[in-house]
Amino acid sequence: MPRFESIRQFRVSEEVTERIKRAILLGEFKAGDKLPPERDLSRQFQVSRVTIREALRKLEHSGFIITRQGATGGTFVTDLNFEYLANAFLDLFLSDKIGIPELYQVRLFLEPEIARLAALAINPEYAQRLKEALQDEEPTATSLWEDIKMTTAVHYILAEMCGNRFFEAILRASMRLTHRVIEVVNPEPFTLHPRGIHRPIVEAILNGDPEAASSAMKKHATEFGEILVKMEETYRKKKSMLLF
Repeated sequence: MPRFESIRQFRVSEEVTERIKRAILLGEFKAGDKLPPERDLSRQFQVSRVTIREALRKLEHSGFIITRQGATGGTFVTDLNFEYLANAFLDLFLSDKIGIPELYQVRLFLEPEIARLAALAINPEYAQRLKEALQDEEPTATSLWEDIKMTTAVHYILAEMCGNRFFEAILRASMRLTHRVIEVVNPEPFTLHPRGIHRPIVEAILNGDPEAASSAMKKHATEFGEILVKMEETYRKKKSMLLF
């Protein structure tokens, strides 16, 4: 268990935050580990418990730790994953810091490249997963949630295949934001993708044709992006109505 040195700086809570974060990122605390109690951290850092509380709040807000109540409670290190970036994107959208047209532009640039890289990485295992995902899209969904699940599986597989974890993180975050807008608008009918819409993309990738895969994905991203922009307009109208 690492021990923390005292801090003698003006903005002490920020330094405490950074030191605990660094210990987590360096693996000194693993996912699921329980942090020392506030009093012990206060003694190690030689700062007040109020400062420790403030630092822990910042770490919890950024997704590094979670606080549990009760006899077996405490402050625990979380398992960092793409979900935190997705939540950050969602917070920015809900606070009007980013909009769907910007998301549309990002996906239009990113997804054709992901598809191109995926075509270069095709192998029997990925081919089977893509074929199964394509087959799962064929039945008519019975709910909006099911439709979203069925029609996004291909995108997630391609993001994994592309081999660039930064691309994958951005794609997953942008998809989460897309889902949020769809859920809020709750379009009628809820089926947003015609059946087989991903087939040209998947077939190009299965054939190992990166340029055809990129071109097919760009066409799909353009068409679906236009739908999303219209959906955001509906979302903004609903939001403004709730404020008055």
